[in-house]
Amino acid sequence: MTGPVGGVDRSAGESLRGPLGTAIHVSFYVLLATSTARYLTYHGVSGRFVVVVALIAALAALYTSTVVVARRDGAWEPWVWPVLTTWAVLVWLAPSFAWCAFPMFFLCTRAYPSRIAYPVVGVLAVLTSLAFFTFSGRTEWAVLVGPLCTGALIVMAYSQIERDGRERVRLLRQVAETRSRLAETEREAGVLAERERLAREIHDTVTQGLTSSLLRLEAAEQIWAQEDPRAEARAREDVRVATGTLRENLAETRSLVHHLAAPNLESQPIDAALLAAARSHHPRAELRIVGTPIALPAEVAHALLRITQSAVSNITRHARADTVGVTLTYLPDAVALDIYDDGAGFDPAPAGPPSDRGGYGLRAMRSRVEQLGGTFTVESAPGEGTVVAAQIPCAKGTSA
Repeated sequence: MTGPVGGVDRSAGESLRGPLGTAIHVSFYVLLATSTARYLTYHGVSGRFVVVVALIAALAALYTSTVVVARRDGAWEPWVWPVLTTWAVLVWLAPSFAWCAFPMFFLCTRAYPSRIAYPVVGVLAVLTSLAFFTFSGRTEWAVLVGPLCTGALIVMAYSQIERDGRERVRLLRQVAETRSRLAETEREAGVLAERERLAREIHDTVTQGLTSSLLRLEAAEQIWAQEDPRAEARAREDVRVATGTLRENLAETRSLVHHLAAPNLESQPIDAALLAAARSHHPRAELRIVGTPIALPAEVAHALLRITQSAVSNITRHARADTVGVTLTYLPDAVALDIYDDGAGFDPAPAGPPSDRGGYGLRAMRSRVEQLGGTFTVESAPGEGTVVAAQIPCAKGTSA
């Protein structure tokens, strides 16, 4: 059961557990035992002995029941009232048991909301002060003031603990909300970056190719309209070039659609998805796994798949490679992807603008990896092949 205590949700079971709860229980039973011994020393078995012993047994049983119910996460707060009532009657009959008041103070502050606990502690403190003052012979004024001061200190200390607890909960909620907003912002930024990349790729491949083809076809139509036999050859050449450009654009469009319609990573292992993605561009591509496979976060698996698709597509278009290899390495706190080929290679040092030979692919791959906190490198040289390497941190999961 949970209930608001001073504005803070507190579990009933938790409120009487831990070191402080144990200290309260131990001190109660010790003080109850010593008070019983003191009563027997001064009063023996005469007078109200039977009634006092019955109240002692009832108080011990009720307190024990309260502790047991609290540890089982039951509705334990109502049990505190019989404990307090029994103790108050016992103190009225035998002031020696006023020493049990101090664990009672803590019990009240942990059992009830502040608006109830603090007044109850004040009443218990007054009752304790009167009991001490009575069995001291009404001569020691310190025992009259002591319980009142102790009760006040306990209330003030516990009030400060509650304020600190509320502030801690507020800060934790604020941190959680900030992290949630940051994650949402990063997700939106990633979506915008992906849209921008796709827009650039469509503009620099399909759009430009279609524009060029349209201009050539319009030129050919105008030439044929002149009915000049000498210009017919030039018109046919324009149609041939436009047709070739359209075929290239169709291939680019299919590749782009293939990248968007990624295989379902939930229905197949990541290694199978990577191999299928690589062989869709280079049928002889091979995959090697190093280390013990683990379950990867969805965003990491998605990034690995996109990098493989883009890298092998670049190899097919530009490298003229015979061998393409993909290596997936599981590290203690990260996963590494290496894609290598024995193709023409290139000089990766210049960072010029993208051109008709590419350039967006490497930028997109690097952006994906860096958004996940990883590192991305390209090693190549003309005539020596290329190695594209990405390493992405990820928490260690269960074996895949």
